[in-house]
Amino acid sequence: MRTIPTRSAAVGRRALLLSWAASVAAPSLVRAQASWPSKPIRFVVPLGPGGATDIVMRILAPKVGELLGQSCVVENRVGAGGVVGTDNIAKSPADGYSFGHCAVSSVVIAPFLFERLPYEPERDLTPVSPTVFVPMCLSVTRKNFTVGSLQELIAEMRANPGKLSFASNGTGATSHLAGANLLRLTGCKAEHIPYRSGAEAIAALVNGDVQWAFDIPALHGPHHRDGKIRTIMATPDRQPLIPDIPNNTEAGLPDLKAYSWFGIFGPAGLPKPIVDKLSAAMAEALADPATRKRLDDSGMPPMLDYTPAKFETFIRQERDFWPPIVRASGARVQ
Repeated sequence: MRTIPTRSAAVGRRALLLSWAASVAAPSLVRAQASWPSKPIRFVVPLGPGGATDIVMRILAPKVGELLGQSCVVENRVGAGGVVGTDNIAKSPADGYSFGHCAVSSVVIAPFLFERLPYEPERDLTPVSPTVFVPMCLSVTRKNFTVGSLQELIAEMRANPGKLSFASNGTGATSHLAGANLLRLTGCKAEHIPYRSGAEAIAALVNGDVQWAFDIPALHGPHHRDGKIRTIMATPDRQPLIPDIPNNTEAGLPDLKAYSWFGIFGPAGLPKPIVDKLSAAMAEALADPATRKRLDDSGMPPMLDYTPAKFETFIRQERDFWPPIVRASGARVQ
């Protein structure tokens, strides 16, 4: 007579089978992680070519590739102030071959700015390493615009409510948020004109298509020195690339926050050995004297001595810091 297995016996055999399968798969998984990377690594820049996130990633990619023994391919995926490219990373396989070079705007600010976001940063992304801190500056066009200081710009906006416009490198980007915060703090009105990249935004400023804009000193500084735009304020401190420009406190607006930072993120579920190995390579690349000089000369100092755990702590602090500023600015994206 054939014995019919009991439910407990069947469950036990199933658990044993799963345990055996896991034990067989585990060594191959460990070997795959140990040999990582075995092919080129893709780094998505969620903003357009020529902007700060793009510049920094293209400075870092060759050195990181050298350290890891594989080429690092930089790919621009533009849209919605960094949301499109960041979402691409969130939905990529967690195999260690797709990462994003993301700004604070898409991994910290976006959930408080966008009514609908296709990803949840805390759930769908793995923080790996910060790259650079990004101070910002405020500049005005010289095309048919004679404003020469922050106070003159404020007076001009108050005299012409809603008639002036400012550029940003995308709705929800920190350059947009800095502009919205300036309007909130001064009680002024101006039209926001989003562009696909920092390079497009600065071109609009030089051409006089907009009257003012926030962005990094590396983008604004050369045009300021050439007389094509006039930089009138730096944040949070005077910047080496534009040392003659007053900071926000000296300009009369001490409460203004206008900065960004960038970091490397992967999709959720990345194996810890891969996270640790890439984090170590990023740290070594950022500390490399030649790479560090290029970043400093670009006005974007590297964020050094960060482990993945320290980076996660920093991100949690930023998630406490930014929401009140976003809410107070009134900025909201449908």
